[in-house]
Parts: sequence; C-alpha cells; structure tokens
Amino acid sequence: MLCPKCNSLDDKVIDSRLSKEGKSIRRRRECLQCHHRVTTYEEIERMEFLVVKRDGRREPFDRQKLQSSLVKASQKRPISLHVIEDAVLKILAYLESLEHHEIPTKLIGDELMKQLRNIDPIAYVRYASVYRAFQEVGEFIEEIQSLNDQSTTITIS
Repeated sequence: MLCPKCNSLDDKVIDSRLSKEGKSIRRRRECLQCHHRVTTYEEIERMEFLVVKRDGRREPFDRQKLQSSLVKASQKRPISLHVIEDAVLKILAYLESLEHHEIPTKLIGDELMKQLRNIDPIAYVRYASVYRAFQEVGEFIEEIQSLNDQSTTITIS
C-alpha cells in the first residue's frame, strides 16, 4: 500500500480487526520508511451496476448519492448515522440480489422509501414528497394516512 506521506510501498500491518458487523476488515499499517501510520479498510468487491434514469440516461451507481438522500430526508430527526449506514447496506444487498447490471431509479427509490418507512415516518414523508413530486397538500395527507393505515415499526437510534 502506498504511504500517503512518503509514497513508499513498504509497510507492515500492525493491527487487524473486523468492522461493520464483519463486512469489512480494519487494518492499521505503518510505513517502514517514515513510520507514518494509516488505517485502511478491506471489503468484498461489490458488483458494479449502472443506474437507468427516468429519461433513459445511464450513469454509474453512486453509493454516496444514496447515503446523501437518506441523510437529507433524516435531517433534524433523531436518527443516527449507524441507522443510515445500515439502511444503505440493506439497499445495496437488495440491489445486488437482483443480479442485474442496470437498475432503474424507480427500484432504488422504492427500496429507499421502504427503508425510511421502517426508520422514521417524518423522514419517509420528506423523501416521498420529493421522490413522487407532490404538487398539492392533499398528496401529503394521502401519504400520511397510508402511514397510519399500515402498522409500522419505528426503529430510531
């Protein structure tokens, strides 16, 4: 691994441990040249896929966009980053289970809404209002009533 300080390729692993519930390995490394220490993470390489936009354009899937959507919907709500990261991992697992190289944005958005519905009803309605492009107050009311009609489990951490 290239040292970020001196660009040497010689390093040694000082410590390794499981992180993210066993889904990655965290390693502390020390450069043998300058003794600078860095942390690296090793994860299983995930299947790459393209996102098919509503207008037909295709672009590489961006995990950061997915996480950013969840964070925006959850702003000023008592939702921890751990819960958001867990939702991202569940969405990724779902998308990978489809075994397609091209995923329509509708599938991603629907799965994101499903996760938000289980996390926090306010965050869910916020996201739904943008995702479904609500134009009238009545659409908000219908969505809120649909939340009341279904028994939802709220897990806020």
